[in-house]
Amino acid sequence: MGAEKPGLVEELKLELDERGNLKTQDYMTSVEGIFAAGDMRRGQSLVVWAISEGREAARAVDVWLMGSSSLEAKDESFVHIEQRA
Repeated sequence: MGAEKPGLVEELKLELDERGNLKTQDYMTSVEGIFAAGDMRRGQSLVVWAISEGREAARAVDVWLMGSSSLEAKDESFVHIEQRA
């Protein structure tokens, strides 16, 4: 099923993967500054995955905005955001 196409997905021209979910790298979609997590990124799954994804996405946003994050990560290798110059 994947992400709902009408609305923001279409309007922002967000890229989808082969399963119809939003394509992301380090939780950022194909549009810089637009992040996704949970069902939009993984597809329908357990709520514990959605919670975990939300926390990791929040950390990715923090790193993208601030250049670093004090938020706990699952594993430092899990989020690979390049530092902004």
